[in-house]
Amino acid sequence: MRILHTMLRVGNLQRAIDFYTQVLGMQLLRTSENPEYKYSLAFVGYEGGNPGQAEIELTYNWGTETYDMGTAYGHIAIAVADAKAACEKIRAAGGNVTREAGPVKGGTTVIAFVTDPDGYKIELIQRAAAAAGGGLR
Repeated sequence: MRILHTMLRVGNLQRAIDFYTQVLGMQLLRTSENPEYKYSLAFVGYEGGNPGQAEIELTYNWGTETYDMGTAYGHIAIAVADAKAACEKIRAAGGNVTREAGPVKGGTTVIAFVTDPDGYKIELIQRAAAAAGGGLR
């Protein structure tokens, strides 16, 4: 078994696509429309997505512009080569950095957090392997 994708409901599909592709550097992998059930999908990810990388499925239910976040959702994690540089790049692209790069509480791993336009949290985890492939560069 392996993880294929994570689905996020979004209030504006193009705004979400723009964030994940222009701010986080993912690729738009494919889209689909389902007029009968009034929803649209966009899959984004790194390095062509499946099978090498898990994807994010952005789901737009026509006419729904906001969702309650609830308290169960945590975050999506993305490996980055340099968390501080990633924050600077994300901020320059119009992204919202909500926790600057620094060590995780009680540890030494360098992390940061950003929030997408729908309020979903994304953790950036500094890993040397991210420089070799995948993740935000």
